Amino acid sequence: MNKKLITSINVAVVLALPVFALAFNPGAIPNSVPGLTIGALVDIVFSIVWPVVVAFSIIMFILAGFMFMTAQGDAEKINTARSSVIWGAVGIAVALIAFSIPFIVRNTIGSGI
Repeated sequence: MNKKLITSINVAVVLALPVFALAFNPGAIPNSVPGLTIGALVDIVFSIVWPVVVAFSIIMFILAGFMFMTAQGDAEKINTARSSVIWGAVGIAVALIAFSIPFIVRNTIGSGI
């Protein structure tokens, strides 16, 4: 019987949370920027993320080159280094496609489809 009471109280609290959340007016959104649009926000995020992706890809290729140099003819180590180069190239291709999608969408919407 005690478990049923606790469960029913939990259900009642969970169902009442939206009512309590809407019970007050929090006021204006703090730190709002009046001229900020979604497109500008996407550009800001990409301008921060893009150098990180480029740095990571350069570091990955340097590590792959180091792995090639230290393989000393071991086929398994060479395959590991080769796969890291392949995955680095795939990562760069995916990053280029991901970063070009907003520009493609913006240009197609801007041309009046």
